[in-house]
Amino acid sequence: MEDSHDLRAKQSWLNRNWKWLIPSGCLTLIILAALFIGGIFYEVTSVLKDSEAYKESMTAVQNNKLVVERLGSPIETDGIVSGSVTSSNNVRTCDVQVPIKGPKGKATLFVVGEKRGKWKYSEMSVYIEKTNEKIDLLQP
Repeated sequence: MEDSHDLRAKQSWLNRNWKWLIPSGCLTLIILAALFIGGIFYEVTSVLKDSEAYKESMTAVQNNKLVVERLGSPIETDGIVSGSVTSSNNVRTCDVQVPIKGPKGKATLFVVGEKRGKWKYSEMSVYIEKTNEKIDLLQP
């Protein structure tokens, strides 16, 4: 009886706890990968939201009477901003889609433009999901 007790006492920590070590190690790797991906996603989203094109287009949305009539007020983003903002040879371009919502419904803001000193937009429109209506924000 004493001999079997001595054998148990001489087992290493790894031999006694291997059943917990493998799952907790895998779980740790999964959590680290999720944090890494989340960090990249946060950075990309914040770059898009910090761009002048995003800010100017959201101001245009909130000041457009027709959009406010369809979606209600306040209008805010509703999810993940997607698209791209790139810079090459002092020329910035953007192609961004922003899901937006108001008390009356949801829509998507589309912004396509180029900056050579000042932003010039080829498209800035809101697509209202409920009515399948497209509102051009570039029209006066």
